[in-house]
Amino acid sequence: MDAVLALADGSTFHGVGFGAAGIATGELCFNTAMTGYQEILTDPSYRGQLVTLTYPHIGNVGINSEDAESSGIFCAGLLLRNLPRRASNWRSEEELDDFLRRHGVPGMAELDTRALARHLRDHGAQGAALAVGKNPDPSRVLQIARTFPGLEGADLIGEVVQGQVREWRGQSPSPQNHFRSLPLTQSRHHVVVVDFGAKNNILRLLADRGCRVTLLPAHSTAEEILALQADGVLFSNGPGDPAALLPAQQVVRQVVHSGTPVFGLCLGHQLLGLSLGAATYKMKFGHHGANHPVRDLRTGRVLITSQNHGFAVNPKSLPDCMEVTHVSLFDGSLQGMRHRSLPVFSFQGHPEAGPGPHDAAVIFDEFLASFSTRSRHEQA
Repeated sequence: MDAVLALADGSTFHGVGFGAAGIATGELCFNTAMTGYQEILTDPSYRGQLVTLTYPHIGNVGINSEDAESSGIFCAGLLLRNLPRRASNWRSEEELDDFLRRHGVPGMAELDTRALARHLRDHGAQGAALAVGKNPDPSRVLQIARTFPGLEGADLIGEVVQGQVREWRGQSPSPQNHFRSLPLTQSRHHVVVVDFGAKNNILRLLADRGCRVTLLPAHSTAEEILALQADGVLFSNGPGDPAALLPAQQVVRQVVHSGTPVFGLCLGHQLLGLSLGAATYKMKFGHHGANHPVRDLRTGRVLITSQNHGFAVNPKSLPDCMEVTHVSLFDGSLQGMRHRSLPVFSFQGHPEAGPGPHDAAVIFDEFLASFSTRSRHEQA
């Protein structure tokens, strides 16, 4: 199939189509990770985005059910330099081409991803349209690209989350995935995860640390969350503009003021800042990759982290009750913060990242340690 990519600024790129035929729109971004294309495709935080992978050889290890981070593909389309003719890996169950076609997602190969990434670096992320089929009309694709409304003000949570309460029992919510953890009777802690698009590996890492995990839908009230009397509450990652999620901000504020240990992750980090009076802003092209250095200001240690976000909390807007704990060494943007007197903290990156760096996974241990901090506060 033929493929045409058109950007809202008038730029067009041509290549070879794969996956599903059709037209997809979204905000065009680029991801610099060398591994983990399946994790990227199945990350709900990519809803509303066309993803360009800068690593040139994508699809060579195929797709397997164990590495999925959700029930399907959430990005609008995939763009890459080279698609191998055939995957070669003992764990592979499906070709990348077939995986995209099965989920109705178009892809484009034989694209100069280096030139595209440099264009986005210089001009910023923007609306785009990808057309895959027989001789797509570039002028029409450009018209469609310019109709994309952008992600600012976009509430996409309802497009990626399920609406029911779910118990994590050492398995992925997807029935084909199986992960062992402690039986519920041996769980040391109970954690509520408020699901704005949570990746499976967040739940796996909590279960590996002896936690019983209850997922609550994003629209849950503070009363419903606190009624479970969990040891801690994690507000998860997710897509869209955090400033558009006004009810969620109010819920986060109420849970924080209850004294319950709170961990905000990615979108949850941004919601925590907004709930306490800080402001967020749209970044020029965001952070998307698996090699982002982040400094822990408390220890001076540098963590190599996985990142996926297009919005950030403005550190100058933080209230006095919050202090910065982590900053990006790429651009100095805020990566972590904590409350000065309550067991509440957050992180912008993805400490649960599967392939790539695991440096930041220690942040989950900090979350569990905050449970004992709460107990000491209550005794005092």
